[in-house]
Amino acid sequence: MARRVPEGPPPPPVVQRVRIRYAKRGRLRFTSHRDFARAFERALRRAEVPMAYSAGFTPHPKISYVGASPTGAGSEAEYLEIGLATAVDVEQLRLTLDDALPPGLDLVEAVVAGPGSLAERMEAAHWRIDLPGVTESEAHTAVDTFLATTEVLVERLTKGGRRQVDVRAAIVRMIVSGAAPDDPVGARAILDVVVRQVIPAVRPDDVVAALRAVAGLAPVAPPVAVRLAQGPLDAHGVIADPLGPDREAVPPPP
Repeated sequence: MARRVPEGPPPPPVVQRVRIRYAKRGRLRFTSHRDFARAFERALRRAEVPMAYSAGFTPHPKISYVGASPTGAGSEAEYLEIGLATAVDVEQLRLTLDDALPPGLDLVEAVVAGPGSLAERMEAAHWRIDLPGVTESEAHTAVDTFLATTEVLVERLTKGGRRQVDVRAAIVRMIVSGAAPDDPVGARAILDVVVRQVIPAVRPDDVVAALRAVAGLAPVAPPVAVRLAQGPLDAHGVIADPLGPDREAVPPPP
């Protein structure tokens, strides 16, 4: 049987690529990646963004998502790239799309895409992890024990089945940055962690599981994790801006 060819002219080419940083805040941190993708595509349609589409019988808008955070984790540093059939003012695009998304899914920055792959710039992530019921002293002891260990394996369920992940090998930096002041539920230590991108990715719950394995650290409630930054990693363990034109290091957001 001869292969069918879609009727009509081919879709217009991509004339502009735009890279976007967005945040998942408050209750919207429980939004899954699939939920966000659906909400974002609806926002594109409502904002009448001149998207470029793939060819074929079921054309799809040209969207590339990069390194989505786990469901339940907040983030100030989620990234995607879109391809447009018409060049636009990127700041106006950001404002229009942000208005079309629910509060808590916030478009923070948009730039015209530079050369190379955005995904290849995501070498590490910077996380803040709040540990309910854990004192600052307990957290210091657990972190010191963890860092003195050469290998800490935790088991993960992946698409390929159960796998063991060496959390210690992925950690670039882990410090106790303090404790939450005037917390109504009691002690809540705060971890500041930079994690190198590996496959499978080491997530905040893997970090907590590793601390439990080596030091018996046991938060009284689920930890609250927020990704503060992700991008290129320099020789000093500092994450640079992945939307920038070079690899100059920039401090993470407060």
